[in-house]
Amino acid sequence: MTTELRNYISSYASFSPAQLDDIVGRFQELTLSKNEFLLEQGTVCNDVVFVQKGCLRLYYLDDDVEISVWFAFPNSSAIDIYSFISNKPSNYFLQAIEESTIWYLPKEQLEQLYTEIPTMQEMMRKFWEDAVLNLIDRFTALQRDSAEKRYLDLMAKPAYLQKIPQKYLASFIGVTPTSLSRIRKGIR
Repeated sequence: MTTELRNYISSYASFSPAQLDDIVGRFQELTLSKNEFLLEQGTVCNDVVFVQKGCLRLYYLDDDVEISVWFAFPNSSAIDIYSFISNKPSNYFLQAIEESTIWYLPKEQLEQLYTEIPTMQEMMRKFWEDAVLNLIDRFTALQRDSAEKRYLDLMAKPAYLQKIPQKYLASFIGVTPTSLSRIRKGIR
């Protein structure tokens, strides 16, 4: 199992080496090809996902226009929180934007871990708190900041600019690709 996955889990809670081996041993590895879907609209999100390599994009369709909501880079997670918690069909797509290697933990395994290793509940509580805080930051930025400010904030995250196609970046900051081109020209 990957050191990165072990470190990610340990960043949220402390486990004994045996507990950590048990937790990590329940994750399953999957390689996704570029543009392959891990989750499609209308299906239920049943897995907690850790990205080891590559990049995943969470998006939805609005009048056949793809709106990027989130990007998951190496050493981070990818999940439709609402679908996972509610067991309701997702409104989102989760797609690899490049060849990606992920580790996923089925929800049934997570629920078993809650019983067998109670510290797992603390770990997931902290995970959900982190996810909610990130979503609040993103929502606030979309409401408060100008498109130019949102782009400048992205420039501080080189992985976004190096890995993600411009059309996805444009929808992520809430502008059209043409508007993003104008913003980029104005900044140079």
